[in-house]
Amino acid sequence: MKLKVYLSGEIHTDWREQIIQGCKDNDLAVEFYSAVTDHEASDAAGDMLGAEDNSFWRDHKSAKVNAVRTKTLIEKSDIAIIRFGEKFKQWNAAFDAGYCAALGKPYITLHGEDLIHPLKEVDAVAQAWATSPGQIVEILKYAGRG
Repeated sequence: MKLKVYLSGEIHTDWREQIIQGCKDNDLAVEFYSAVTDHEASDAAGDMLGAEDNSFWRDHKSAKVNAVRTKTLIEKSDIAIIRFGEKFKQWNAAFDAGYCAALGKPYITLHGEDLIHPLKEVDAVAQAWATSPGQIVEILKYAGRG
């Protein structure tokens, strides 16, 4: 069985690459999707719609253009991995988790123990909580068994 997996959240570490490589190393049939991970490109996604003097409107346009990609890929996926990192608050990841929950789309959260309390509602709906990319690979290995 080929799984379609959406990788959401933190963009400042190599967790995506670790999961992708782990799945390759285990010969897992997984197709990966992701949000745009180039921070500047993501912030500028709405610039094609015209320049804005007010940063609110620039961010608003870019969020809507980014949502075209995000919504499409989450809906296309079988499961989402939602990563919450240490350095920044990933509000977009929390939104992606909520969107998955609303769709009935299974998701797994990936974060450290220090975020257990702030993410208690997000984790309560998740199918699993992992603390490492290796754990995610093991879950995907199990989920993809024939």
